Amino acid sequence: MNTFKKGVHMDIKVWMYVIYLAVSVGLTIWVARALSRNGQVFLEEVFAEERLARAVNSLLVVGFYLLNLGYVTVAMKHSDPVESTSQAMEELSLKIGLVLLVLGALHFFNVFALGRYRRNRLRQLATHPPLAPIGRLPMPSTPPGSQLVGAYPAGPQPTGAYQAGPQPGGPQPGAGPTSNPPTR
Repeated sequence: MNTFKKGVHMDIKVWMYVIYLAVSVGLTIWVARALSRNGQVFLEEVFAEERLARAVNSLLVVGFYLLNLGYVTVAMKHSDPVESTSQAMEELSLKIGLVLLVLGALHFFNVFALGRYRRNRLRQLATHPPLAPIGRLPMPSTPPGSQLVGAYPAGPQPTGAYQAGPQPGGPQPGAGPTSNPPTR
């Protein structure tokens, strides 16, 4: 009776392994294909070259298979005896859940690393903003006889005169009217 019971336990454990391998390998293949197909556009944006993006995509798929299938085979071992089908299902769900977590972690690590690479590349390619002017630009001279509203007559302007309109570089120290402020 004891050998029969041991044989039944072995069959449940073997079936657990078979189901675990089938589900884990199937999930790994499905996720790798989906990431490869949908990630191609992202990789082309990251690397800005289609040929390089395809090569990196292939390398990422190979690395994905190696890491995930390696984890699946290492995590397959279960040293405790499996007493019942329900215990086998619990162990199976734990093992497949861990495979899914590893798949998700690998995916997020890849997206994070590639996104960081993309940001650094775009930062290097960005043009630097121009420097603000240090001083004031000279006012264009107006033809004789024409006068802008609120402007001084043609000719030399008093020092520190207020010029209407936006000034490059923001407000300048000492700019504005030199007269006393208006009283109420």
